[in-house]
Amino acid sequence: MDTATVFALLDAPDYGIAREILQRGFALLFLIAFLNAWNQFPALLGEKGLLPASRFLALTTAKQAPSLFRWARTPYSDRNLRIVCCLGMVLAATVVLGLPQAGPAWAPIPVFLLMWWLYFSISAIGQRFYGFGWESLLLEAGFLVGFLGSHAVAPPLLMILLLRWFTVRVEFGAGMIKMRGDRSWRDLTAMNYHHQTQPMPNPLSRRAHLMPSWWHKGETLGSHIVQLIAPWLLFLPQPIASFAATAIIITQLALVITGNYAWLNWATILLACAGISDSFFRWILGGPFPTWGIDSLISRIEDPSLAEAAAGSAAPAQSPLWWVLLIIAFVAWQCVLNVSALRNLFSPRQLMNAHFNRWGLGNAYGAFGSMSEVRHEIAIEGTLDPSGTDGWREYVFKGKPGEVHRRGPVVAPYHLRLDWLMWFAALGDYRDAWFLALIERLGTGDPLIRRLLGPDPFDGRAPALIRARMFTYRYATSEERRAAKQAGETPPWWVRSDPRVILRPVDLRGR
Repeated sequence: MDTATVFALLDAPDYGIAREILQRGFALLFLIAFLNAWNQFPALLGEKGLLPASRFLALTTAKQAPSLFRWARTPYSDRNLRIVCCLGMVLAATVVLGLPQAGPAWAPIPVFLLMWWLYFSISAIGQRFYGFGWESLLLEAGFLVGFLGSHAVAPPLLMILLLRWFTVRVEFGAGMIKMRGDRSWRDLTAMNYHHQTQPMPNPLSRRAHLMPSWWHKGETLGSHIVQLIAPWLLFLPQPIASFAATAIIITQLALVITGNYAWLNWATILLACAGISDSFFRWILGGPFPTWGIDSLISRIEDPSLAEAAAGSAAPAQSPLWWVLLIIAFVAWQCVLNVSALRNLFSPRQLMNAHFNRWGLGNAYGAFGSMSEVRHEIAIEGTLDPSGTDGWREYVFKGKPGEVHRRGPVVAPYHLRLDWLMWFAALGDYRDAWFLALIERLGTGDPLIRRLLGPDPFDGRAPALIRARMFTYRYATSEERRAAKQAGETPPWWVRSDPRVILRPVDLRGR
């Protein structure tokens, strides 16, 4: 076997569709993430935000939080933030439209790396509001998928395998965190609570929660099977790898339709597509059943033109030597960076959503290592009555549960950062600086933060007093909803009880 044949085997011409999905899909998620920052970052972390980024930059070093905002004339300004977001959205749109992919092999790389650096600079100073696994997932994927190349070359096999390993880190890591973290995952009762206690339920969450116990046990068992076994099957020949990827995608879609998890599920779906061949996609659409990977490999060794004909498309010419060497060097570097993540997967002290280097490459992932069995919600209330005896009204959030007759909205893959953190506040984070700053801004009638909430109960006026109470929430049963209808009342979506004051009434108008 000559060198040219060996290099030809490093091409994966049967993954052109997967490359399109990965590159355009992650570009679309970048566009959403930059739009999200445009809309929310100034109120949360901007010049007049709850946790000002300029203060964070002054208290940290470039080694602790690398960001391009450190090298601007002004360390941070809302204007510069919006310039970064605008540039990021433009770059993302070019990939969604396929412009860099129409260029030379290397063309997508600088576009994705620039998107990565721009969003990394935002995330690095995002503090509590950006401290979630889907930020790292988007950034690491964005760093990688540009190296799938343009249409001028076939998708590199090593990059396809690297992205499958990325899927293993995400899915298997999440599965092991669950098994090690909470007994309810081991005794198959976790899903008895999850749909009701998840951070931001959607319209189908209640229906999912009210399913019978045997259904929830099946959900939990199915989650374990897919997360702990299916990712490893991605390294088996086709069509096994494609079926494994499909199983991952189906379970992620089940999460999409029953909750709001920003772009976490969609990013995982995109990564799983690295396991699906073009032949499998065509079979789904009515084509012939895909051949086994070993048969395809043999045909490429004996006669590459036969493999191209079997794939049913005009494959690009064999990748040039410089491109093959670049991919080999890049994947080798990534393998070194992934050693810590590999160790973490099999460590009894497994870390969840952890970084092992300052650039956030080769991370540990996972979610819901512990399961909340009871839902608590914080209601922030104000009144125009200085005596506090009457007129208390609750501030309405766009996504989180509040008024008991309102069902959860569909938000994802967009992300309501303040609403999401309110879930953590109800778990005990209401003593954190961001929550106290939120109370102060609402108490003074700050218009910037009010734009992140629903309709203003005081039409722009500052309340005379503001307070915070905690409630226990659960879904209304079908019987409770029917009884309300029979009584001529609006059927409740939630039932809340056990009110307790966590912040006594205070007048903040003079602040």
